[in-house]
Amino acid sequence: MITEQNMIQTAGEPENAARRGFLNQAGNGAKLAAAGLLLQAATQNEAIAEPAAAQQGAFWPNGARLVISISMQFEAGGQPLIGADSPFPKVDFPSHIKADPVSNSWFAYGYREGVPRMLDLWDKHGVKVTSHMIGDAVRKNPALAREIVKRGHEAAGHGPRWSSQYAMNRADEKKFLIDAREMVKSVTGEAPLGYNCNWLRRGPNTLSLLQELGFLYHIDDLSRDEPFIEQVNGKDFVVVPYTLRNNDILLIEGRNYSPQQFLEQIKGEFDQLYEEAGTRRRMMSISTHDRISGTPQMVRALDEFLTYAKSKAGVAFMRKDDIARYALASPITVRETETI
Repeated sequence: MITEQNMIQTAGEPENAARRGFLNQAGNGAKLAAAGLLLQAATQNEAIAEPAAAQQGAFWPNGARLVISISMQFEAGGQPLIGADSPFPKVDFPSHIKADPVSNSWFAYGYREGVPRMLDLWDKHGVKVTSHMIGDAVRKNPALAREIVKRGHEAAGHGPRWSSQYAMNRADEKKFLIDAREMVKSVTGEAPLGYNCNWLRRGPNTLSLLQELGFLYHIDDLSRDEPFIEQVNGKDFVVVPYTLRNNDILLIEGRNYSPQQFLEQIKGEFDQLYEEAGTRRRMMSISTHDRISGTPQMVRALDEFLTYAKSKAGVAFMRKDDIARYALASPITVRETETI
């Protein structure tokens, strides 16, 4: 049972009322618990639970209709001093140049301005997010990493440094994953349960190693609009799908969208998923990065979106670890026979 973290924040519901555990086992007991909470939610607000949902069992805790999962990637400070992805043209620096000051100043915006501004936005709306943290970024800015956790957000793994792991042998990748976990844990006190590879590119051993090391879920999958379970090492492993559609690093940093275009994109996605959520479990994923979504104009757009989403009945925000726990315990979670 989850007791120490806020499992769900539902629009129009005080945050302390949202701190309740739900479904600690599958099977008949889980179905009875789901039905009981669904009935309670329907009594309080009939608009939250559709008849179809009542027939199938609770899609989400407390009868919520649609869950929104927000990622706040904490990467700034963990990038290589030269050659990291940035909006600036690629330069072939001579060997005696060890750092790209202008690119590094762009990243520094993420920890100096971006994360603090986004933390205030999440507080304003009572929203809890998942922060996938690069170990070197945490080590460089430990106070900020601790502040993220102090405010109730999840600290998840994102590698010890800004580098890919898909081509590593098993032993090297295992050390890479352990280092990523321990760097976050040593600073924040929270051992990551979820993981995100650099640019989502995992290798043939990644899932097996994550399962072996005690991780609960990963996000490097785009194949569904709801969490699901797959088999890894003969055991259940949860996928909490990520997004490229609602991702600032592609749409904003890629210089294709303005903040207002991004806002319209995510509002359109929300409207469609909210409609579908009347008859099936639906989850909306949004990805924000410290130096991109932490800008004034993007926080303004996200503020408008959160206000819009919260105006609809039964919209909830959940951390990814809580989504994964709920998916494991829910009897209606999709179980994939295919592991990609």
